Amino acid sequence: MHRRHVIGAALGLLAAPAVHAQDAWPGGRPLRVICPWPPGAANDALARLLAQRLNETLGAQAVVENRTGGAGLVGTNAVLQAAPDGYTLLASAFNTAVMPLVLKGATFNPEKDLEVLGRWAQAPLVMVIGGTRPQRTLPEVVAAAKARPKDWTIAISSLGAASHLATIEFLRRTGLDLDLVSYRGTQPALTDLMAGNVPLLIDNSFGVLPATADGRVRALGIATRQRSALAPDLPTLAEAGLPGFEFQSWYGAWAPKGTPAAIQDRVNALMRETMRDPAIAQRLTGQVLEPVTESIAEARRFIAAEIARAGELLRSVNYQPE
Repeated sequence: MHRRHVIGAALGLLAAPAVHAQDAWPGGRPLRVICPWPPGAANDALARLLAQRLNETLGAQAVVENRTGGAGLVGTNAVLQAAPDGYTLLASAFNTAVMPLVLKGATFNPEKDLEVLGRWAQAPLVMVIGGTRPQRTLPEVVAAAKARPKDWTIAISSLGAASHLATIEFLRRTGLDLDLVSYRGTQPALTDLMAGNVPLLIDNSFGVLPATADGRVRALGIATRQRSALAPDLPTLAEAGLPGFEFQSWYGAWAPKGTPAAIQDRVNALMRETMRDPAIAQRLTGQVLEPVTESIAEARRFIAAEIARAGELLRSVNYQPE
């Protein structure tokens, strides 16, 4: 079944009697859930899940706005500029945390200028190769790219995505000097990969693993410590020759700085309740997404560690924001 249909089925399972709104919020006003990525991406599917839950639980209208552009900066800026009253939320991913490290136009501090509401899903990264390429293993790819580097490029789905950082680390670890080709999302990158226009891509499991079904894309390895239940037959990239190579994309929600703590807590509780629903968790797992249930404090600590790791990696290669 197509991933959008399965996510839709998951949403259908949430059709339960609405819980009466408490206190003054949401007060009958519409809620905006801003997603800085196009429809069809994991960010978008989870944004719609959040909007659906807000609708059912609060009895108010919550709508998703896809504000794309600037590698996620357009939508993020819309939330940064919104009133901190709980009526504008951001549903995004890893990119939000590291955006100022990779984009010249991102002048905000994600830890100081936004309120973290929590994470609620993650997806390990997978390295894939175009199906027409003869190489079957990572060592074969590295050897071929070193022999003829001009014949090899590597796609990145978005500047500042977890896949971008993983690609930088892959090139650093292997000593390869390949051109990076940036796209506006996973689907355009996959389309070019399948057409043979670009040979390699590292991206999230949600986007790339379903594309391996017909052979036009082959998976070389997954960036997890141990083999993942999401793809148990796929070797880890550590097994394939990159010890300790672990990267994941993750998805969460934020609010403008100063949003009342009571609203933050209610949204976080809603996210955790949603991911604890066995039926929803099972369907997300079927879409190679791993459910996450974290408190706000836990999410803050996790994101701080991710920012520190990304900063260290980018400094090690003297990366300059684009």
